Amino acid sequence: MITKQCYFSQNNIKHIDYKDVDVISKFINPHGRIIGRKRSGVTAKSQRQLATAIKRARFMALLPYVAN
Repeated sequence: MITKQCYFSQNNIKHIDYKDVDVISKFINPHGRIIGRKRSGVTAKSQRQLATAIKRARFMALLPYVAN
């Protein structure tokens, strides 16, 4: 089995910011759901930070809660 490299470790991103919608939107499927850790290849720590950033971006209306 091929293991995926963590996107954030690979690009040397220490802090996942909710205002960086371009990066965050890569980890949301077309229905607006957060992609799981096994499919995205992100580490557990980064996945927790990513989920928090996505939820904050949704609250600030930068990302949709659901897709049409």
